[in-house]
Amino acid sequence: MGNPCAVIGVGQTHYTTKRLDVSIAGLLREAAVRALEDAQLTWDDIDAVVIGKAPDMFEGVPMPEAYLADALGATGKPMMRVHTAGSVGGSTAIVAASMVQSGVHQRVLTVAWEKQSESNATWALTVDKPHNNSLVVGAGGYFAPHIRAYMRRSGAPDHIGMLVAVKDRENALKNPYAHLKIPGISREIVEMTPMLWEPIRYLETCPSSDGAVAMILASEDAAKKAPNRPAWIHGTAMRSEPIFFAGRDTVSPQGGKDCAEDVYRQAGITDPRRELDVAEVYVPFSWYEPMWLENLGFCGEGEGWKLTESGATAMDGDIPWNPSGGVLSSNPIGASGMIRFAEAALQVRGLAGEHQIEGARRALGHAYGGGAQFFAMWIVGSEKP
Repeated sequence: MGNPCAVIGVGQTHYTTKRLDVSIAGLLREAAVRALEDAQLTWDDIDAVVIGKAPDMFEGVPMPEAYLADALGATGKPMMRVHTAGSVGGSTAIVAASMVQSGVHQRVLTVAWEKQSESNATWALTVDKPHNNSLVVGAGGYFAPHIRAYMRRSGAPDHIGMLVAVKDRENALKNPYAHLKIPGISREIVEMTPMLWEPIRYLETCPSSDGAVAMILASEDAAKKAPNRPAWIHGTAMRSEPIFFAGRDTVSPQGGKDCAEDVYRQAGITDPRRELDVAEVYVPFSWYEPMWLENLGFCGEGEGWKLTESGATAMDGDIPWNPSGGVLSSNPIGASGMIRFAEAALQVRGLAGEHQIEGARRALGHAYGGGAQFFAMWIVGSEKP
C-alpha cells in the first residue's frame, strides 16, 4: 500500500432536488471549503486536486474539469479527473489516496459531484449507439431483472426491499445533509407507492439529487498536525468486468467479490461481519442490500435477505449498513460513491453526529457503477495500520 494515508477533512453540501442558488463550480467549492475548515487548512496547503464525475452526458457539459481549476484552488497545481460511471466517487478517492501513498504529495483535495437538476440521467442512460448501449428505461429498468433473479434463486419474500427502504429512510432523519427525509416512514407507506420497475416500488429507489462531497487526504506527517482524529486507510481496491459476457453472474458479480477479497486481504480481515463495525454501501435500489451482503462476504449465498430481515444491518444491529441513509436517501450520482467513503471516514473519526455508531473503529466504504461492473472499496480505521 505504500506510505500511510489518512482522511483529515470531510465536507459535504446539503443534498436536495435542486440547488438553483449555485453553479456547478459553486457547488464543488462549497464542499471543498467545508473540508478545508474541518482540516483547518487553506487552499495553499493543498498540493494537488483529483475530481470525479459521472458521464458528461448526465449534465451535458463536456470536460467540466477544464473550467473548475479556479474554483478548487488548482490553478498551477496538478489536477486529474476520474470517471468510472456510478462508482466514480470511490475510484476518485482511491486515485487521490494513491498520490499520497506513493509519496508524491502531502495533502490532496478530492471532490465529486452531480447537479441532476441541470441534467436528465434517465435520458442519458437511454441514448442508443454510437454513444452507449441503451438501458431503455434508465438504471431501474436495467437492474430490476437482476433483482428478480436474486429473489428467485434465494427464495427471498417480497417485503425485504421495503424493510431496507424504511431502515435507510429512518437513518436519514438523523443526517442533516440527507435529501429525502420522511418522518413516520413505514412499510405500509412504501408498499402504497407505485411500482416503477417490478419489483422496485417508488420508495424503494434512490432520488435525483444535487450535491457535492470533498475530502482531504494526507500523509502521516501531515495527519499528525490535523486538529481532529484522522481516518487511516487500511486498504483500497478497484475492479471491473465487461457488462456482457457468457456466463456472467449479474446477481453477484465476480468483480465485486474480487474487489472485496482484495481490500479485506490488505486490511487483514477474514470475517467482515465480525471485524467491521459499520459499512456504507452503494444501495441505489433497496434490494441491493441483501444482494451486496452476499457479494461482499458478510454472509453465505442466499442468506443476505435473512440478515436484513433479522435487523442485523440496522443502526442497533451487529453490522450497521448505511447509518447515513445511504444512496436511497441522497443520490448525486457522481458523488454517491465518495459519500459512502466519506461517511465511513466520519464514523471512525467519531464525527458522524446523530448517526454515529458508538465505538466504530473500522468501516467499509463501497461504490459500484455501470451495469454492476465497476467496483471501488476502501477500509478505514481509527488506528494507523
